[in-house]
Amino acid sequence: MKHGYLATAFAAGLVLATGASSPSLAQSTAKIGILMGFTGPIESLTVGIAAGAKIAMAEVNESGKLTGGITLEAVDADTTCVDSAAATASAERLINDEGVVAIVGALCSGSSIASANNVAIPNGVVMVSPASTSPAITGLDDKDLFFRTAPSDARQGQILASVLSAKGIKNVALSYTNNDYGKGFADSFTGAFEGMGGAVALSAGHEDGKADYSAEVAALSATGAEHLVVLGYLNDGGKGIIDESIRSGAFLSFSGGDGMIGQSIIDALGDGIDGMIGTRPGGEGDGAKKFAMIAESNGLEMNGPFQGEAYDAAALIALAIQAGGSADRASIAKHITAVANAPGEKILPGQLAKALDILAGGGDVNYEGASMVEFNDAGDPPGAYLELVVKDGAWTTVKAY
Repeated sequence: MKHGYLATAFAAGLVLATGASSPSLAQSTAKIGILMGFTGPIESLTVGIAAGAKIAMAEVNESGKLTGGITLEAVDADTTCVDSAAATASAERLINDEGVVAIVGALCSGSSIASANNVAIPNGVVMVSPASTSPAITGLDDKDLFFRTAPSDARQGQILASVLSAKGIKNVALSYTNNDYGKGFADSFTGAFEGMGGAVALSAGHEDGKADYSAEVAALSATGAEHLVVLGYLNDGGKGIIDESIRSGAFLSFSGGDGMIGQSIIDALGDGIDGMIGTRPGGEGDGAKKFAMIAESNGLEMNGPFQGEAYDAAALIALAIQAGGSADRASIAKHITAVANAPGEKILPGQLAKALDILAGGGDVNYEGASMVEFNDAGDPPGAYLELVVKDGAWTTVKAY
């Protein structure tokens, strides 16, 4: 049966209530911040990621089962993904002006670190990021307030290294976006790849927002490596590095991580990246399949990463509200791990009404969702990964890890 979750979700995101305090049960609306890079280097991915979160919120609202008759309302805010000050200012607006009870986001790791440290943690507000993968986040002094449904790049670096090694690729040049995400991913990949007997001839950061990447590509090409690993963003420097590599003939063989996975880079670079290898968080289990069905029924194209992780982030916040019987910020923080982890009845996408009923009756749920959520002490999940390749003008899944 086709549900109207997505349309309802986007409509809900346009309605702004007043007041900055956490809502009591007497209030009918609980605002959830959607803190994401609506502009900047991953803007083409952000639309689908935000939609994933809003589908979960609309599913909860459609059930009518949330404690006290509360309705969830999405409030969007832009981090730009490149400006820590912008991320902080947007988080301040969400928390102090809009009065959100929790935040889905941020996406880019630097934005998450800045908004969490400067605003969310001091104000006792839970953040659940569906896409911030920097290993540096694991060590945040977050007062048990920061969680993520996307796993750390400490693991993704190992996966990408293993994929390339298995294909007989032994000597690579590496270009990474010069921020928390890129540096952490590059370090993880380099350590793993060299540990498998491979060589990273040059690992060099690139800055986003440049019009010309010829100098960077020339330095990478001078190493003699035949394969280029790009750990950047598909709408910015990562695309620029590959574009220049193709035009100059410096490299013809490419691979990249989650920030490079999306249809827009194929549309921009065409046959030049045919055969490009990619990795991203994701799986092919029951939860991932159920989310894919829900996404399709709501008109959401599964053409980028972290959409299921965003659904999971919003779902966890809603279930934490139900478990505590309150949309109070402190109550959400207290109950979010309990609804994410065992023991309890396993909950997958599309089963949020069932989970709300179980919690209302005093039972326990173990929310696995689309991304196999299970938080460790640092608020990180173990995660699953997909290997992809560009084939016939689209990203095609090759294998699940």
